[in-house]
Amino acid sequence: MNECILIIDDDDLMRAITTKVLTQAGYATVQANNGKTGVALISQVKPDLILCDIMMPGLDGYDVLQKLSNNKETASIPFIFLTSKNDPLDFRKGMQLGADDYIIKPVNSTELISSVICRLNKNEARRISFNRTMHSMDILTNNPQGEEIELKALIASRKIRQVKKKQVLYFDGDQPTGIYLVLDGCIKTTKLSDDGREFMTGLYKADNYLGVKALLLNEIYKESAVAVEDATVCLLPKDTVLSLLARYPSISQQFLRLLSNDIAEKEDQMLELAYNSVRKRLAQTLLRLSKKLNDFLLLKISREELAGMAGMAMETVSRTLTDFIEEGLIEKKSGHITILEPNRLERIKN
Repeated sequence: MNECILIIDDDDLMRAITTKVLTQAGYATVQANNGKTGVALISQVKPDLILCDIMMPGLDGYDVLQKLSNNKETASIPFIFLTSKNDPLDFRKGMQLGADDYIIKPVNSTELISSVICRLNKNEARRISFNRTMHSMDILTNNPQGEEIELKALIASRKIRQVKKKQVLYFDGDQPTGIYLVLDGCIKTTKLSDDGREFMTGLYKADNYLGVKALLLNEIYKESAVAVEDATVCLLPKDTVLSLLARYPSISQQFLRLLSNDIAEKEDQMLELAYNSVRKRLAQTLLRLSKKLNDFLLLKISREELAGMAGMAMETVSRTLTDFIEEGLIEKKSGHITILEPNRLERIKN
């Protein structure tokens, strides 16, 4: 085992314990007793993974991660926070900055090794995800010009993040740190009504971008993003993306088109909620999903998620889906919905 792990922690005892656990597991280790020294060591030792404390004098763990994330040479290095800070807000901040994991002290050796192995075993997933980005770039640019090459290079240098099912990517009210590119899996965006009901505002699959509106309009997120299933995403930093948009009008136009389509889709949803019957509303929701997925075979979606997107009660969704099945409009097997008669669904009367 040749992987090298850099441990950045101002606690001498904690560094010694962590080093012992990793050394016994067969890893090479390098130590730094503060953030500034740790950042300086990275270019020398080229670590395969970094374990970093948060609360340190001078350059704290958040600052270290921010510096690494802003440097294309270090942005893709797996980064794990090892800290006694267990407040959910600290966790959110670390993950939004691009941390891969968050381990609470005192260190559990089994948890530590498990997390390290998991992060170091992402090379194959990274390769597959990078191949996906090559396709996603074709969506933005049709010719291999400078902007396409630079955007591909930006994504290739970014760290890939695994998001577990039901894990929150960002919350309504958070400040955006960039835009997310979905490489695999599915992410939904939601809003809560005053009485606590959840309304699904969007569904994003591979090659889709999240957070474009907040970035372009320089505003906070107006909705939350949650993984519908295990997903892989890549965060493109705000400053870097804005720089690309300023230098390449063609990319700006494409992102504006994405924003325009997103706004138009949400307007359609609002009109459906205001004026359509429940049958028409669910039919339009199913058709919108199939269009987004470019396939009449829909993802495995729950009644709750369909209800959230159509603005209906789950019981009403179940009853209406049963009606559609009996009428031969759709087929439902193992949670997957196949649209058999899209034209008839489109023509359902209000």
